[in-house]
Amino acid sequence: MSSSTAFIFPGQGSQKVGMLAELASQEAVINDTLVEAGEALGFDLRNMILNGPADALNATENTQPALLATSVALWRLWQVRGGEQPAFVAGHSLGEYSALVAASVLAFDDAVRLVRNRGLYMQDAVPQGEGAMAAVLGLDDDKVIELCTKTAQVGEVLSAVNFNAPGQVVIAGSASAVERAGSVFSEAGARKVMPLPVSVPSHCALMEPAAVKLGQDLAGITLSAPAIPVVQNVTAQVTEDVDVIRTNLVSQLSQPVRWVESVKFIVANGVTGFHECGPGKVLAGLGKRIERSVPVAGMESLSTFPA
Repeated sequence: MSSSTAFIFPGQGSQKVGMLAELASQEAVINDTLVEAGEALGFDLRNMILNGPADALNATENTQPALLATSVALWRLWQVRGGEQPAFVAGHSLGEYSALVAASVLAFDDAVRLVRNRGLYMQDAVPQGEGAMAAVLGLDDDKVIELCTKTAQVGEVLSAVNFNAPGQVVIAGSASAVERAGSVFSEAGARKVMPLPVSVPSHCALMEPAAVKLGQDLAGITLSAPAIPVVQNVTAQVTEDVDVIRTNLVSQLSQPVRWVESVKFIVANGVTGFHECGPGKVLAGLGKRIERSVPVAGMESLSTFPA
């Protein structure tokens, strides 16, 4: 493939009320995609995205389809404008579903309903207040993994779940273990341990009940062979086998996001630039720490699209 670009799609945490509002008022494909997502769900998702309220948008079961819809809307605008097909697509956690829609693996309406259910299953898997996540800054990956094992007590879960950038690893698990990890990791040399404002401890073993339900949903959905190679979170590799893609999506709920390895895999295969296809600049920030020489362009302004 001649393209030297890759599209990367953000996950939860990139949402905000009013995201893509300007583009939605200017470009029919943006507005129509948000409307289409709401029709798949049976409520006005477009209005929630553009007008809030924030507490509704930030509920996991709404955040997930909202981010999927905005990311796919930007991807569709890129296509309408005649943008070059990327060499690879990848998404961070939830963003992997946007990448799979872009690669024509998942139909958009199936994906919208799937990620809403995914959010509900994740919320149901762990009672409110019993799970937590925190970002650990300043320790290498192996040290974080080792300290998780040492910190967790009998009956607790504590895992390194997002390998986001060198020296930035997110941990998740039982709220008691994550709270205890603050002092343990700081004593071991962490520059900072920051609790994250989330209600669900993603990508750890506590999500296994949600993964079972998600697997049942995925079993009833048709997946197509990728039109663009998709780098998946759990392997940091590509596959054309739709059964492997399906299995990896189920595993993703309770296994780590290998984002550093994913970005490095893409760069090692000749990509010289990324487009962050979604709201915000979270992945651009991580990209600077993973491969500083490879730029990440945002896509929230018309100026970033072909004329």
